[in-house]
Amino acid sequence: MSNKNPGVHITPRDDGRWNVIRDGAERASSVHDTQADATDTGRNTARREETELYIHGRDGKIRDRDSYGNDPYPPRG
Repeated sequence: MSNKNPGVHITPRDDGRWNVIRDGAERASSVHDTQADATDTGRNTARREETELYIHGRDGKIRDRDSYGNDPYPPRG
């Protein structure tokens, strides 16, 4: 079993708002009126917990992701 922190997801809601939810959680950590607000909150959480941030589009598919943990494949640079 991995000791990695659960990822943080920004997901759409049926009411048009956005969830910030961790992997494995049954309920959202927070709910926001805009995707931008949810992303800001989720990014802060992912940085603090040193984990992955997954940003989903309205269709539910992951459209962007950022790593704030120990990235095994850091970009060249």
